[in-house]
Amino acid sequence: MDRIVFLGTAGGRASVFRFLRRSGGFLVWLSGNLLHVDPGPGAFVYLHQLGIDPKNIDLVVLSHIHLDHSSDVNAVVEAATDGGKLKGVALFAPRSAFDGRDRVILPFVRERLAWEGFLEEGKELSYKGISVKAVMKHTHHATETYALLFNNRILYVSCALYEDRMLKAYPEKVELMIINTTLYRKTNPIDHLTVEDAERLIEHLRPQKVVLTHFGYEFLLQHDPKRIAEELSNKHGIKVISAEDFMEVKL
Repeated sequence: MDRIVFLGTAGGRASVFRFLRRSGGFLVWLSGNLLHVDPGPGAFVYLHQLGIDPKNIDLVVLSHIHLDHSSDVNAVVEAATDGGKLKGVALFAPRSAFDGRDRVILPFVRERLAWEGFLEEGKELSYKGISVKAVMKHTHHATETYALLFNNRILYVSCALYEDRMLKAYPEKVELMIINTTLYRKTNPIDHLTVEDAERLIEHLRPQKVVLTHFGYEFLLQHDPKRIAEELSNKHGIKVISAEDFMEVKL
C-alpha cells in the first residue's frame, strides 16, 4: 500500500534542538519500494521505534544539507546497507552533500551506495521504480535546496523563501503536496515559508491533498497548526492536514 509516515514534524534549529517535536524527515512507500526523505536528527532511532527495518530502504533523498535534514544520513545508509554487505541502496542529494567543504556524506558511507544521483533543477532521477524530479531550486540561506516531485504524485516543498515563480515551476493538482511551513508569519531574514505562503500555493496549484509540516519554534509555541490546517481546508475546499509525529497518510 502506498503511504507516507512522518518520523518528525519539527522544523528549524530552535524547535528541533529543543525537542518540541521529533525530526527525522519522512518515509514514502511507492510501487513496493521504500524512500527515506531528509533523515535528520533521530531518524535512525525512530525507524526502529516504528519497527521498520532500515535494510528495507531502497532510496534516501536529501533536499539540502542543513543538519535538521541530514544529520542521520550516514547512520541510515550504513544500516540500510548492513555495513556495506548489501548493495541495493541509492542516495539522491545536491552535489554539495557529496563534495566540498560542507559535505555531509562520509566517504566510506558513500562507497556503500549502489548508485548516487546529483539533484539539479529540472533534472529527473529514478531508481527501482521511484522517480525524483528537482522541480525548482529554492532560495534558502545560500544552501543548495530543491523542491522535489516523487513519481509525479507527491510534491515536497522543502525549506524556502517564497518566490512567485513557484506558482509556475510547481505542477498543479498533484495527489499530495507536503509543505514545510516553518513560520506562522514572515520573519526577516529567515528564508522559510509562512502560513500565508502555503495558502498561496494551495490556492493557485489546487493539490488534491496537503500536509503542513516542519513547524518552527514560535509557530508551535504560539499557534495551533491543527486549527490552521482546518481553516485552510474550509476556506479552499481542499483537505489540509497538520502533520503529527509518526502520523501516517495513505495515498
